[in-house]
Amino acid sequence: MTLAEEFRSRNFSIYGQWLGVLCIILGFALGIANIFHFNALIAFSIILLASSFILIFIEIPLLLRICPTSAKFDTFIRRFTTNYMRAAIYGVMSIAQWLSLIVDASSLIAAAVVLALAGLCYALAGLKQQEFVGSKTLGGQGVAQMIV
Repeated sequence: MTLAEEFRSRNFSIYGQWLGVLCIILGFALGIANIFHFNALIAFSIILLASSFILIFIEIPLLLRICPTSAKFDTFIRRFTTNYMRAAIYGVMSIAQWLSLIVDASSLIAAAVVLALAGLCYALAGLKQQEFVGSKTLGGQGVAQMIV
């Protein structure tokens, strides 16, 4: 299945996964950009950077096979294989970034919005009872099995 066919499939888990990749990129960029504030935004920047690191392993399953990680970390990441669990973690990460508004309005709001959109896509996939389908471009089932 090509990338265009994946997007035409109308499976919200594909949309959520690609929004998750956007969250990873935004998370690293905005986390680093906001870490230089001299107020409590530093804490939210660190949370966003940690969230981005976790999202890399959730959204790109190929990395779990390539990178040396602990069994405990692998078990934690493998909890997020269903649409509802992914919606939950994106919701928690989004709320953490929305809370940064308490300190000051910053570009972390962009990360909060995209995290919320990704969580919404996964929630819609769960509500529509769509099976989770990982993008083969990002190391889904087809690519991960070829490496083994």
